[in-house]
Amino acid sequence: MDAFTDNLWLATLRPVDQKRLAPHLKETPFDPGLMLYDIGEAVDAIWFPLHGVVSLMTDLGEGRAVETAAIGREGLVGVTCGPMNGRAATRAVCQIEGVAACCPAAVFADLLYHSAPMRVALSRFTEGLMAQVQQAAACNAQHRLDQRLARWLLTTHDRTDNDRLDLTQAEAIADLIDAETAEQSAQALGQLGGALAETYAGFRRDLLTALSLVEAEIDFPDEDIPDALASRAGPVLDALIEDLQRALADGRRGERIRDGYRIVLIGETNAGKSSLFNALVEREAAIVTPIAGTTRDVLDASLVIGGYAVTLSDTAGLRDSADPVEAEGVRRARARAEAADLRLWVLAPGDPVGPAGALVRPEDLCIRTKADLDRADWLDVPEGIATLTVSPTAGEGLEALTDWLSDRLAADLIGGDFPALTRERHRLRLEEALASVRAGRQALVVAPEMAGEDLRRAAHSLARVTGEIGVEDVLGEVFASFCIGK
Repeated sequence: MDAFTDNLWLATLRPVDQKRLAPHLKETPFDPGLMLYDIGEAVDAIWFPLHGVVSLMTDLGEGRAVETAAIGREGLVGVTCGPMNGRAATRAVCQIEGVAACCPAAVFADLLYHSAPMRVALSRFTEGLMAQVQQAAACNAQHRLDQRLARWLLTTHDRTDNDRLDLTQAEAIADLIDAETAEQSAQALGQLGGALAETYAGFRRDLLTALSLVEAEIDFPDEDIPDALASRAGPVLDALIEDLQRALADGRRGERIRDGYRIVLIGETNAGKSSLFNALVEREAAIVTPIAGTTRDVLDASLVIGGYAVTLSDTAGLRDSADPVEAEGVRRARARAEAADLRLWVLAPGDPVGPAGALVRPEDLCIRTKADLDRADWLDVPEGIATLTVSPTAGEGLEALTDWLSDRLAADLIGGDFPALTRERHRLRLEEALASVRAGRQALVVAPEMAGEDLRRAAHSLARVTGEIGVEDVLGEVFASFCIGK
C-alpha cells in the first residue's frame, strides 16, 4: 500500500482499510486529454490520482464545456457517481499528466459498506468537493477570464507541487486565455499539462544519448570503454531523424487549431459568394447587390464549425479590371486564396472556369450556388473536386455544407503521432535541429568530432524550445553509462 499513499485520501485511511483495498489497486497512467468517463456513462472504476490532475466538466452544448471541479492527489474520481447510482453526471478528463491507482467501483462500494470510517472519509471529501464546485461557480460568474485562469493555476499548483513552467507551458496559458472553442481549450490544456514539453524532452533524451556516445570516444580515449563507440550513435540518430520528420509533418495542425482554420470563398463576380458568406456566419456581414464587383476587399468573419475555430473570408470576384481599386481587391483575393487551408469555389449557373479554376486544388470544394433558379447549367468541374449544390437565399443545402466542412476539419485537425506544434517558433527550431542531426549523422562515418559539433547545434535548437542542454548534461550521461572516473 505504501506505493499508493502519495494519494492523500488513501493515506488517511486506517491501516486495516488500506490493507483490504490494496490488493484491488492497479497503477494506471494518466495522459492529457484522456476521458475517464462521459456524462451518462456507466462508471465501473474509481481512480485515486497519485500525480496529475483530473477535471470534472459540465457540458454546455455546441462543443463547449466548463470545468466545475478539479481533483488531484488529495482525492478520488468516480465516487460521486460510481458506487452510488452507476451513471456519470459529469465528464472526467485528465488535464495534467500523471499516474493513478485504480480499483473496480463495485469493490470500492463493498468496502465502503463494511467500513464506517471509510464512509466518513468519503463524506469529508465530497463536502470539500461540493465547496470547490460552489467556489468555481462564483468565480466563473464574477471574475474575468485572466482571474479565473490565475485561480486555476494556483489550485493546480497545490495539487502538483510543481513550481516551474517551461516556455511551452507559459505559451499554453496565453492560448488558454485566448481560446474560443473547445478544441482550442483542449489543445492548450494538453500543452499546459506538459504534452508538448514531454515530446521535446523525448527528443532531448535521444540527442543526449547519441551525444554521450560520440563525446565518450573523443574525450576519454584511454578509459575502459567499448571500441567504435561513436558508431553506436548511428541508429539512435536515425530514429531521432524519423521522429523529428514525423513531428514536423503534421500539416500545421496545432497552428490551425490555435489560430483558426482558414476558408476562403472564391469565384466570378455575382457568383453568390457574399450571400453564402452571410448564410454561413448567420448575419448580414457582407453587402449583397446585383451589381457585379460589389465586394472590393477581403471580408473576414470568425465562426465555429464542428468545435473548431474558423476564419471565413469573402473576396472580390476574380476578373480583369481597369479600376485600380477593384484590381487591388482581386490581387488580395488571389493572395488570400493561395494561403488558405481550404478554398470554396462558388460557381453560379453559366459561370465559366475563369481565374478561380486555376486556384482550386483537388482537395477543395466546388459549391454550385443559386440552386433556386430555374436553370442548372453549371460548369462541369475538374475531376477530383467535391461538389455540393446550395441556395443561400432559400436555405437549401446549407446543412449538408456545414456537415461536409465539419468532416473536413476533423480529418485535417484530429490525430497525429505527436502533440501538434502550436507555434511557428517551435517549427523553426525543430527544422534547425533536424538539419543539424542530419549533418551529424553524415559526419559520424567520417569524423566523429565533427558529428559532435553538429549534435551540439541540434541541442541548442531544442534548448530554445524546452530548456538548456549544457555540458553537465552530456558528461552526466557519459559517466552514468560507462562508469568513467570510478
